Amino acid sequence: MPHVFVETNWLFDYAAPAHNQVPEAVELLERSKRGEFTLHLPNLCIGEARQAIRTKCQPRREAEAIRRFLTDHAAAGITAVEAESTRTILDKYERSIKDDLDQLDDRLNELAMLDHLHIFGLDDEMLARSTALILGGITLKPFDQSILAAVLVSSERLWHAGERGLSFCDTDTDLLPWAKDGTDKPNLRASYNNAHVWVYSDFTLTRPTRRQNFE
Repeated sequence: MPHVFVETNWLFDYAAPAHNQVPEAVELLERSKRGEFTLHLPNLCIGEARQAIRTKCQPRREAEAIRRFLTDHAAAGITAVEAESTRTILDKYERSIKDDLDQLDDRLNELAMLDHLHIFGLDDEMLARSTALILGGITLKPFDQSILAAVLVSSERLWHAGERGLSFCDTDTDLLPWAKDGTDKPNLRASYNNAHVWVYSDFTLTRPTRRQNFE
């Protein structure tokens, strides 16, 4: 069975409140549930995603900006009835987001129980690989460095165990083997290739198209 590695960005896009969720991230888990592949997630991504969701998905800043706009509704060409209706919707919006955030830990715990999602921790070999990557000229932010090492070591273990079809899908440009302008990152590219990992830049597993002879 193929194996697909994901990291914090996927977890954020899947577990965030409904209006922040990315359908492709949700569908990726559904595809795994249908048996297309096994998903793999380093466990240190859970804490990072949880903090990011609770920080970035708070509705108050957006809602308060609209409320300030409605304060002078007449000057903005908004009727009193429209202003009141909008405030009612904003209240419902804030309650909905609060309810979603209150249920975040439950959603994360449910994910941890899934058979088709393998959540794994970093071990000594992965930590050593992180250092080796730095000495080899691949220097990322500390968290990304750990993620990269975890994906590479785990992929190599799967390969040596006879597994094929290894992939990593990520929307974090720091971890992609090419820059925003498309320029190749040779050292990073070689690290993924040596671990037999094809890197996708989206959650549909279509971009870039996997080479037929890649393994």
